[in-house]
Amino acid sequence: MFEEIIRNHSIRGMLDACPVPLFPPAADRAAWEGFSAQKRSALCRLAESWRGEAYPPLLASQFMAFGRAGDRVRYETPYFTRRRKLCAAVLGACATGDVGDLDDVIDGIWLICEESSWVISAHNGSDHPGVPPASERLLPDVANPYVDLFAAQTAMILSLACQLLGEGLDALSPLVRRRVRLEVERRVLHPFETRDDFWWMGVVRKDLNNWTPWIVSNVMLAACAWVDDRLRLAALLERGMAMLDRYLAIIPADGSCDEGPGYWSMAGGALLDGLALLERVTGGRLSLWNDEKLGNILRFPMRMWLGGDWFVNYADCDARPDIPGERLCFAGEKLGDATLAAFGRRFRGDLEGHLADTPQLWRLLSDLFHADAGGAEALAPPADVWLPDLQLRTVRRGNYTLVCKGGVNEGGHNHNDCGSFMVCVGGAPQVVDAGNMTYTGKTFSSARYTLWNTRSMYHSVPLIGGFEQVNGWERKARSVERLPDGLRLDLAPAYPDAAGVRKCGRTAVCTEEGCRIEDVIRLDAPQAVTEVFLLRHKPEVRDGGVCAGSIRITPDAPMMIEIEEIPVTDSRMQKSFPGSLWRVEFTTREAKEHRLGFEITER
Repeated sequence: MFEEIIRNHSIRGMLDACPVPLFPPAADRAAWEGFSAQKRSALCRLAESWRGEAYPPLLASQFMAFGRAGDRVRYETPYFTRRRKLCAAVLGACATGDVGDLDDVIDGIWLICEESSWVISAHNGSDHPGVPPASERLLPDVANPYVDLFAAQTAMILSLACQLLGEGLDALSPLVRRRVRLEVERRVLHPFETRDDFWWMGVVRKDLNNWTPWIVSNVMLAACAWVDDRLRLAALLERGMAMLDRYLAIIPADGSCDEGPGYWSMAGGALLDGLALLERVTGGRLSLWNDEKLGNILRFPMRMWLGGDWFVNYADCDARPDIPGERLCFAGEKLGDATLAAFGRRFRGDLEGHLADTPQLWRLLSDLFHADAGGAEALAPPADVWLPDLQLRTVRRGNYTLVCKGGVNEGGHNHNDCGSFMVCVGGAPQVVDAGNMTYTGKTFSSARYTLWNTRSMYHSVPLIGGFEQVNGWERKARSVERLPDGLRLDLAPAYPDAAGVRKCGRTAVCTEEGCRIEDVIRLDAPQAVTEVFLLRHKPEVRDGGVCAGSIRITPDAPMMIEIEEIPVTDSRMQKSFPGSLWRVEFTTREAKEHRLGFEITER
């Protein structure tokens, strides 16, 4: 996308100004007082909710908790609290125009500048050349700064704070902005300019993920805020654009995100942030909205919508993810796609939401200055979706929705879920995917598949002779065929060789009468097969089948049925599935060949 532009056009000649004014400063009272009453109220409410809160300390022992016990939360909780409070203090000063008392802002800026590293403990030494052995990574090396997701995001927050409140900060002490510029240069911009060996740059590794657009979009923003040399800024932007091109090269033509729609926010959504920034700083001269693959990337979350606040989830994706509605609304406007814009308005949410997870000051300000375009419109989830590269099929017929995926059991956020399916009734999931849990030291380690939510036995796929699916690039679906009302595929390669699976053919279809799952399994030796259904509601055995929530699961032939309750104790998973999930097993007798069918209908 960017290579031809860099080769044939002068980015330097496109730039309007250096540094680039990204949003109206607090001194522009007409801009900050021109919002709707609803937005002004939300802005004041957000600022007030943090007033009086103290900035929490960040201790070396909190940082070391990850290296010692795999505990990310001890450090990340105060780390992100500091940044949320600073964002709120900055916005409060902008909302009121009172820049005579900026102590709360300066306290936050100074504390963050005093941090030894802006990298979170879990990312300390993430494939970073020059880092010490693992035994010495309990603390960050201040002499060897790494740029991770949140070092880049911190640079963005501080840079915007200084642009918005520059006059007020300088009136108190010019040292505040000079200190921020020094730290942004030392920790982020200089490494970005001079290193090629950070893996997310795509120079030494090609297997990129959301890190690339997430980091690059924030680094480019920081550069636009500080760099006053037009030649240097153009070089920084071109360098970032080259990295985004490498990221785009690994995105399939169908625009799908193998990390799930919940990760789109910081994958395709972060790419969108970078494109929006480039368009802004070039006065609209760099506009790339007609690219077909980009259109598919930006429409991906809408294609994954099931109804209500439920989305197709797989891998490390929540069933009720945070969807950046304003970004999708903006994308729809740029693409000229009225349906996508309306979908974005439906999930636009409130300003506070931009600070709820990792604080997104750029997006909050973009939302604030994005003109309201009308109320919510009546929308229906898509009736028929086929993403051939991801091998994911969604079919909605009448009151039923079926989701089934093939794919491969590998990747940074992978679950062993090849061939898994979901069933919704009235847009509400009944057969589910458990989704994600709070990250720990195990999540991205060799112990990943000891976590129950990543294992195939907790997805709706067969257990064959007690064997689960395993991970690896060769562990993938074959003979994948899109059907008019569903999907057909063979899951045999997903199982270990010791299982002796010659064929594990699955056909999943959806009609207005219900959903049907049919498996044809051929084995080297007689073994029992256990068909697994992960359910949202408590099941009961009735007349040879199972009733749960609004559905009934009826096997074609009698089978042994067992039920396991899975209490949901993880705070992240509880947001989607409070209470318990339920795992139902339908088990056959031993045989070399099995033909198993299940009807899923409303009760």
